[in-house]
Amino acid sequence: MRIESLHTYPIKGCHRLDHDGAQVEPWGLAGDRRWLLVRPDGRALTQRDIPLLARIQPVPQPDGGLAVHAGGRPELRVPRPDDGDLIDVTVWSSTLAATRAGAAADEWFSALLGRPVRLVWLHDPTRRPIDPAYSGPTDRVSFADSYPLLLGNAASLDALNGWLFESGDVEGPLPMTRFRPNVVVAGAAPWAEDDWVGRRLRIGDVLFRAVKPCDRCVVTTTDQETGERGRQPLRVLGEHRNVDQDLMFGLYLIPDGTGPIAVGDPLEPQP
Repeated sequence: MRIESLHTYPIKGCHRLDHDGAQVEPWGLAGDRRWLLVRPDGRALTQRDIPLLARIQPVPQPDGGLAVHAGGRPELRVPRPDDGDLIDVTVWSSTLAATRAGAAADEWFSALLGRPVRLVWLHDPTRRPIDPAYSGPTDRVSFADSYPLLLGNAASLDALNGWLFESGDVEGPLPMTRFRPNVVVAGAAPWAEDDWVGRRLRIGDVLFRAVKPCDRCVVTTTDQETGERGRQPLRVLGEHRNVDQDLMFGLYLIPDGTGPIAVGDPLEPQP
C-alpha cells in the first residue's frame, strides 16, 4: 500500500492544493486549514453554507500570506497577519481566538460572496483541542472539522462507484475530491480502513493514530470544480455505509510524530 496523493486546503471550505510531499505537524499537514471565513458573529462558513467556496483558489505565498483567485475578480493578496487583532471564532463546538486578516480581505470576500464575512488566520495552532473521547490531552487540530488529517482509500471509492454504476445513477463515477481528504492510499482492499480504527499507521517515517471513521455530510454532494450540488454520494452511502444514521467514508488520523511524507511512501498498519 502506498500514498497515491496528498492534499491541503489553505482556507477551510475552499479549493484544494495537490502536493508531491507535505510536512506533518502535530495539528495536521503544514498549511492545512489555517485560514477561515466567518460570519460577523464569528461562526465558521463552509461549503455546507456556500457551495461556491469550492471555486475560490488560495495559493500560499513565501511570506506566509495568500494570493486568492475567484470568479474573474482581481487577485487578492493577503499578507500573513500579526497575532494582534484577535476575535473569537467558532468551529462547531470549539471557540478560539484567531487573527483578522484585515479590512481589504473582508471587503474582497464579502463582495464575492454577497454577504458580510471576515477572513481570519490561526496564528497559534495549539489553541484548539480535539474531542477527548478520541484523543489525548495534548492533541490539537487546526480549523479542520474535527481531526488533523483525513485519509481516503482509492479502492473504497472504486467500490462506491461500482454501486453507483449498478444503480444506473448518472451522477457517477465520482472523484475522490468530493471527500476532501488529506491523504489517499492505493493498493489497499476496499474498506480496509474499517479494520485500521484503533491502530497506528506508519506513512513513511511518521506514525499516526487511526481514531474513527468519518461520517459524511452534504459537502460530498458538491462538485469541487464547479461548486454545483447533486444527490450523490449520500444516497448510495445511505444504502451501503449507514452506521447508526452516520454515512461513513474515510478515516480520521492524529499524528503521533512530525516529519515529511510524500506520494509513493508506503502505508503500513502497525500490529
